Amino acid sequence: MFEDSGERITILPEIGPGFDAVLVFGGDGTVHRHLAAAVASKVPVLCVPVGSGNDFARSLGIRSIADALAAWRAFRKNAANVRAVDLGEISCINDNLARTVLYCCVAGVGLDSEVNRRANRLPSWLRGHGGYVLSLPAALLSFKPPRVSVELIEGSHRHRIAEPVMLVAFANAPSYGHGMCIAPRALLDDGKLDVCLVRRTSKLRLLRLFPKVYAGTHLSLPEIEYAQCLALRVESDRPLDLFADGEHIGQTPAELRLLPRAFLVVVPAQIHC
Repeated sequence: MFEDSGERITILPEIGPGFDAVLVFGGDGTVHRHLAAAVASKVPVLCVPVGSGNDFARSLGIRSIADALAAWRAFRKNAANVRAVDLGEISCINDNLARTVLYCCVAGVGLDSEVNRRANRLPSWLRGHGGYVLSLPAALLSFKPPRVSVELIEGSHRHRIAEPVMLVAFANAPSYGHGMCIAPRALLDDGKLDVCLVRRTSKLRLLRLFPKVYAGTHLSLPEIEYAQCLALRVESDRPLDLFADGEHIGQTPAELRLLPRAFLVVVPAQIHC
């Protein structure tokens, strides 16, 4: 603990109540690990992007330490730059036992989970400099498209998609994988989960299309199915690993839903989430 300009600053291992704000130094995985405590404490969080992947901070308009510092200075003046954003919630259902986890960016099954697994084994400095791209070719070589069923739930309306896929992403924020814009229409406060399904295609074509997915210009491709929903259930012909915010969560089957405006964040003064 130390004092700065009359303010008390304490270094904590976990987020807890009793503070005006909390600064989380790290990337998406670090933010992910503190979500439950942040939601329970209702303390605003400022994400300082110093991790290997900083997609959530980027979606808030915080692209650098300088941006985070500017947001902090604005907060110190009048705390007017606090916004409430949505979170996703995943319940993995195995042997009738449910494990529930919150996530802020993107969850997914399929090829991206295999890439995530390989990227997580890389040194942190390499993960932050193209680790996802570097891990893609090796993951693609051994990948066999699973048959996945996604039931989209929107009130009383339900829509089911069932077919072999390369991947399915369940997005709260537009990007993951250090800037891959898988869900370009996703907004952090629209009360919707964005679902991007990439149908089975040849591995060569996927590699050729990958730059479009990275840039967020892929939605018109015939391999893409894109939708929004409040909740969904995902099943597969074999248990598939499910990753969220770059972290392993569990396996299918799983249920996902949107928690509207559940997470208080400090943003740059000019940003309106």
